[in-house]
Amino acid sequence: MNDNIQLTELFGQLCQAWTDGDAQAYGACFTADADYVSFDGAWARGRDPMVESHDRLFRGVLTGSTLVGEIESIRFVGPDVALLHATGSVLVAWRSTLPKSRLSRQTLVAVRTEDGWRFAALQNTRVRPVRVPAPDSLPARMARLLVRVASAFRLGRTRQSKSSAAAA
Repeated sequence: MNDNIQLTELFGQLCQAWTDGDAQAYGACFTADADYVSFDGAWARGRDPMVESHDRLFRGVLTGSTLVGEIESIRFVGPDVALLHATGSVLVAWRSTLPKSRLSRQTLVAVRTEDGWRFAALQNTRVRPVRVPAPDSLPARMARLLVRVASAFRLGRTRQSKSSAAAA
């Protein structure tokens, strides 16, 4: 079986373990020293804390929920390391459709282990694109004005002159 299929199956196991409410099976998709960053920025270092927190979630506020996801890309950065991007969402038990506001994008790092592919890291971020204002827009002009005012009053980082900041 090729690596892309194995990684796709691992992601499917991750989603199924969530849907089954099985924190141990969910954790088994990860290395023992995995890093797991949730959508709220919480950082679990290691499988055990991640399993513990997911067990609380599966027995608590996310009881009966389903993890729905889809791999968007797989890129190999080495023979035994792959970078995956996926989108997904938690479908809570009382909903039949996914609300757009709950869509998240995951960045996962997978490593080949003696037991097959496992995720060594996961970063989960809500999909909330922000439009970057053009340089000539009012917000950009106001930002430049604030920098000039702060510099004139020697506030914030503008306290240092450019020459002293470059020397540091």
